[in-house]
Amino acid sequence: MLKVGVVGVGSISQFHIEPYLSNEQVELVALCDLNEDRLQENGKRYDVAELYTDYHDLLKNEAIDAVSICTWNNSHAEIAIAAMEAGKHVLVEKPLSMTVDEALAVEATQRKTGKLLQVGFVRRHGDNAKLLKTFIDHGELGEIYYAKTSCLRRLGNPGGWFSDITKSGGGPLIDLGVHMIDICWYFMGKPRPVSVSGNTYKKLGNRSHIGNLSFYKAADYDPTLNDVEDLTNAMIRFENGASIMVDVSFTLQAKKDELYVKLFGDKGGAEIEPELAIVNEKHNTILNVTPQIDKLDFDFNQAFVNEINHFVDCCLNGTETIAPVSDGVQVMKMLNAVYESAKTGKEVYM
Repeated sequence: MLKVGVVGVGSISQFHIEPYLSNEQVELVALCDLNEDRLQENGKRYDVAELYTDYHDLLKNEAIDAVSICTWNNSHAEIAIAAMEAGKHVLVEKPLSMTVDEALAVEATQRKTGKLLQVGFVRRHGDNAKLLKTFIDHGELGEIYYAKTSCLRRLGNPGGWFSDITKSGGGPLIDLGVHMIDICWYFMGKPRPVSVSGNTYKKLGNRSHIGNLSFYKAADYDPTLNDVEDLTNAMIRFENGASIMVDVSFTLQAKKDELYVKLFGDKGGAEIEPELAIVNEKHNTILNVTPQIDKLDFDFNQAFVNEINHFVDCCLNGTETIAPVSDGVQVMKMLNAVYESAKTGKEVYM
């Protein structure tokens, strides 16, 4: 049995807690949160008796083998380092940290302690992603030299800590772009990034005055607080000549929300968002191929179940994680380079 504690019991934590509870190899031992009321509520909801308001106290519990970190971005690195130094395996929500220096410190601690650290790149664990990865690994797309991805919300700033740069580190780039960049980079074989050119815009704010469309709001939503960007776009170039174009927004004067991931190789292409499709050519004909699977789109809940089960397997059986700390470091370097490029108005070389 893997005995687990969860640090941070806000909205994302349910996607960790519930898969842990359904995994027969896991015992959920403890929960931790700064908010006492929320902590007690979730303790009762999930029948967990050991409750902490200070993560240091949770980490002193020698019965705990592993922790999930579901806190604000500004505490990811600090808690991950402390957890590994306390002898715990770690699953940390994305992003790994808020700065590259923090990410490198987490990586150094992982090497020193030898504990497992898995980064919460949940889109890698989707059933659609796993199937496409099989096609890619068998060379069906050939060399993937270009990827294009968007996650555009016309009204979708969650507010609360998401829009407080001291807690989040940024807006749609660090919240949404981290997923979009990572999944493209993962499918492309994780080439080394060499340069980034990016832009950020803060033109619309959180558009809290619009009252006829609903959207997800953080528990601590405050319409008066918003110091993050509305929109980010970027081009990322890699050592092997490949490139990614990405744009993400919380608010945008757009007709509708958009979400897509497109990959282009010399033997074939693919789309994984909004639905999985594969493109190739045979007998002088271009073919759009639709895999025959239960769900072609990204199943958020199932992807988290897959992610948690993979983490448990890695902890108990020594399986190699598909989202190691080194990947978290590289993605953090790309995110920070986009913000630096936007700030300086120049291309950033890595």
